[in-house]
Amino acid sequence: MTAKRLPLPKRFYAGLTEEAYGRLRSLNERWGLGNNYLLVVLLENLDRYADQQKLDRVFSEFIDEYGAPKAAKD
Repeated sequence: MTAKRLPLPKRFYAGLTEEAYGRLRSLNERWGLGNNYLLVVLLENLDRYADQQKLDRVFSEFIDEYGAPKAAKD
């Protein structure tokens, strides 16, 4: 049986810290998926593996330290 390919029509540039990029590469080495697919799996399944209260705390701590950029205009 031939594996299906997931079409990824939208492309974007994502700047990553060295630590985040290293973790992405580590996941790539383990699972053999490209960065785009890894990000799709992580983001589309976030509720399945991330505790919402912990996630909220992580985002709040990040915003407290670095601030939040203004929303981009479409």
